[in-house]
Amino acid sequence: MEDIIKEIYNGILEGKHKAVEAQVKSAMAAGVNPKTLLDNGMIAAMAEVGRLFEIGEYYVPEMLISARAMQYGLAVLKPHLKEANVQSAGKVAIGTVKGDLHDIGKNLVAMMLEGAGFEIVDLGTDVAPEKYVGAVQSGANLVALSALLTTTMPNMKAVIEGLKAAGLRDKVKVMIGGAPVTDSYAAQIGADGYAADASRAVNLAKSLVK
Repeated sequence: MEDIIKEIYNGILEGKHKAVEAQVKSAMAAGVNPKTLLDNGMIAAMAEVGRLFEIGEYYVPEMLISARAMQYGLAVLKPHLKEANVQSAGKVAIGTVKGDLHDIGKNLVAMMLEGAGFEIVDLGTDVAPEKYVGAVQSGANLVALSALLTTTMPNMKAVIEGLKAAGLRDKVKVMIGGAPVTDSYAAQIGADGYAADASRAVNLAKSLVK
């Protein structure tokens, strides 16, 4: 069992999506515990990807390739996790704010969060505040907002104000990111945290839902 988990771990690190998909199928057929596979194979591998990114050994392309491999494996594993009633780390509604169509950073954050065991509700790009409110009403306990333009940054505040108006602000954590975004801007608009990149976004999300 440990061998196949190690193979899946290494497959994710190396971005071998077809191999990871096949190995997860083999593991499930062999009766490997799905939670053990998720924790020790996938989440551990994506944590290592994040570490390698932070020390400069991996760059965005490597992160994307590893995240894609993880997603191939997760697609096989998900039904088994549901059968085993494995709880997610949290439910994240993620999107780029109204007026912003840039989604590469948002997509990478979503994949990294999924690799860390979070359930992802991807709202897409150019997302109006009401959609985030609806996602929180449907059970999201974390909202992740992305903006790549200084002109769309104010729409992050609009989402937070929308959550307040709906009486939901105390039920959800809000994290923000994107090239022009800063820690001080997060504090200014009343967000719960800011992450400079996908790896830090995972660490922030974990700390916010504890």
